[in-house]
Amino acid sequence: MSNTLEPKSLTDSHAHDPILEPLPKELRRHLHFTLDSEDADRNAYYRACAIAVRDRLHRDWRQTRGRASEGDVRRVHYLSLEFLLGRSLNNAIQNIGIDENLRNALHGVGLDLEEVADVEHDAGLGNGGLGRLAACFLDSCANLALPVTGYGIRYEFGMFHQRIEGGHQVEAPDRWLRNGNPWEIERTEDTKTIRFYGHTERYQDESGRPKIRWVATHDVLAVPFDMPIPGYKNGIVNTLRLWKSTTTDDFDLDEFNAGSYPESVAKKNDAEQISMVLYPNDSSENGKELRLKQQYFLVSASLQDVLNKWVQKHGKDFKDFGGKNCFQLNDTHPACAIPELMRLLMDEHGLEWDESWEIVTRCMAYTNHTLLPEALERWSVQLFSRLLPRILEIIYEINERFLAMVTTQFPDDPGLRDRVSLVEGGHHPHIRMAYLSIVGSFSVNGVAQLHTDLLRSGLFADFCKIWPTKFNNKTNGVTQRRWLSHCNPDLRELLNESIGVQWQRDFSLISDLAPLVDDASFRERWDAVKLTNKRRLSKYVLENTGVEFDTNAIFDVQVKRIHEYKRQLLNVLHVIHLYDRIMKGDTADMTPRCVLIGGKAAPGYFMAKLIIKLINEVAQVVNSDPRSKGLLQMVFFPNYRVSSMEVICPGTELSEQISTAGKEASGTGNMKFMMNGALTIGTLDGANIEIREKAGAENFFLFGLSAAEVEETKKNYCPNAIIGEDPEIARVMELLEGGLFNSTEPGIFHHLISGLRNPHDQWLTIADFRSFIDTQRQVEQTYQDREAWTRMSILNSANSGWFSSDRTIQQYADEIWHVKSLNQDEK
Repeated sequence: MSNTLEPKSLTDSHAHDPILEPLPKELRRHLHFTLDSEDADRNAYYRACAIAVRDRLHRDWRQTRGRASEGDVRRVHYLSLEFLLGRSLNNAIQNIGIDENLRNALHGVGLDLEEVADVEHDAGLGNGGLGRLAACFLDSCANLALPVTGYGIRYEFGMFHQRIEGGHQVEAPDRWLRNGNPWEIERTEDTKTIRFYGHTERYQDESGRPKIRWVATHDVLAVPFDMPIPGYKNGIVNTLRLWKSTTTDDFDLDEFNAGSYPESVAKKNDAEQISMVLYPNDSSENGKELRLKQQYFLVSASLQDVLNKWVQKHGKDFKDFGGKNCFQLNDTHPACAIPELMRLLMDEHGLEWDESWEIVTRCMAYTNHTLLPEALERWSVQLFSRLLPRILEIIYEINERFLAMVTTQFPDDPGLRDRVSLVEGGHHPHIRMAYLSIVGSFSVNGVAQLHTDLLRSGLFADFCKIWPTKFNNKTNGVTQRRWLSHCNPDLRELLNESIGVQWQRDFSLISDLAPLVDDASFRERWDAVKLTNKRRLSKYVLENTGVEFDTNAIFDVQVKRIHEYKRQLLNVLHVIHLYDRIMKGDTADMTPRCVLIGGKAAPGYFMAKLIIKLINEVAQVVNSDPRSKGLLQMVFFPNYRVSSMEVICPGTELSEQISTAGKEASGTGNMKFMMNGALTIGTLDGANIEIREKAGAENFFLFGLSAAEVEETKKNYCPNAIIGEDPEIARVMELLEGGLFNSTEPGIFHHLISGLRNPHDQWLTIADFRSFIDTQRQVEQTYQDREAWTRMSILNSANSGWFSSDRTIQQYADEIWHVKSLNQDEK
């Protein structure tokens, strides 16, 4: 392939910058000199594009840092063990407005932007919604010009690559860095030392004050790599700083000279393990230790980074530190930030306890992301004492002082002390990390109104009694720039023509769509866009599964992490019901349907992996039966990831949000689908409630028990009675139990079946099944009225403005962080 890049009539938004050449020349320079590429392939062109784009970000990136520092503004540090970024190239060029320039430059050498961008590996530094939310939040912080830095870990291996073999999930390493990461810049000058193990000892400082130091530690280094996060055409480029672990010494030379090579590099290997794999399987003691290491590694490196910058500017004067800094803890994973900041202030900078605690509780804020008690992190005291002895001492001191306050303020509730203690007692005591996060933070927020209400009344009711004003709600959102503008270009162009372009910056303007619902020509164009997206998705499904979806059918999609509470099992039961209708010939009014389910199960989660097996076996039976042709298709989409969702989301017509009410904190996939005009079938759970309120009840397919009804039903739940009284449900169970879907593997689904029939099934799948069947019938009937469906689709998108992460982040900025836009003077 030729390396010649000749511009076609380009204009470059950075052409005035004397440092930068026009894009075609920049690409050629990077190909020839930066990459030294003799015969450039698409990978080389991608890397050249990424470096050229990063160069264009660099001036604004530097100026953004300077404005935040010189202005001495309050700054936010977003601590998260997950950042599910996906791909960066298309997002960056769209945000800085050079997408057409780059497209033209590549066209000059016979390449499409899409095929070059497709070379980029997803930065899979997250498991699911938590990490993707963090990525959306960073995008919105930059769009709103807020001084926010993200802090995470530069995992060598991201979220595992999922293969399906014999219907089973098989995990393979996801080495997303195997070809390097052209977006990052290594900042070795900011390397930090992180301590583990050792012990503490008491001593007196030069003034005779009693002090504690942490000694005989095993140290590792944290090396930062910075990635740019550009705002949308506003000159702001924020930073995501990812830490890589390495050893303080490459290897033990004495061991090497003695001929013991494995021992000589053992220390190096141990250190590098910390940032090797995203969230190790913590089913073993070694896995638990590594995960706690990751958590402490992240917060210690990040806090040292912030403190060092403070000292460089302010010296040892920390009186304003709490007022100028805010640390947002994205779930309990960074909870060690609270005792670690105490340690740094006291042990390293000489402050006393009360002054340090006042600083900590002014600048720590905690976001909770779960209603499942079993998902709240607990770490054994034994592990803590061995790995982080000084941190454990501080946690015990925090707890002692906290419980003394509780005893004084609530003498009439003697059981309160035990219920809120940071240390869970017993033969094997544990540290309750969520409780630590609440006690050490000035703000605790949920991520949907129902979620926050349930935290206040249930999971954290005791803490709400102690600090009723500490709890608040910040309903999640997603960035419309990636999840509509970038992933759905045809709809983007239709919106730009119809309501203008400013919705990409201010998504509340999407409401201008609503009056167009009565315009027949607009509805026709809307349908044409959806059909184009369905065809693209059908092609994508064929490439990845070998099944070609019929674009005349309704595209029914459920993509998310595989978990029992998300109830992919309920979806499969409904597919079995539809297949039973086909076998019985009950198809006169059946709407053709293509069902796509995708997601990854945690490697150690037996039931979730069994659900994947069932999905694949049911799909095999349905798709191979000629009677299903033109009526029903089903696939399990393998290796679901951010870049997959960018194709799946625009082509989806029915969004399955069917978790057991009271279990999902918020959900964000539901918002992405809504933005793109999909209709939702869902329970009153998480943000579904707010989606239904905004879309209108008439534009939402509601089914199932409410959260309150779930709790009431559990008292006398009898799934076998429900099955026995409902012939259609009984027939589904008969097919499932009769071996139709596992004829060669008898008994393999025993655990799933017994779970469905168990009166203690906390997911209440059978309880909601009849309502789900009936509501899905309503879906079919509505879809047959194409005008009615299109109207509902347009209104869902028109009413999705509330679910922009820009709105969420503005609320964080105004109500928790109290930070101002760096572009405030321009408003």
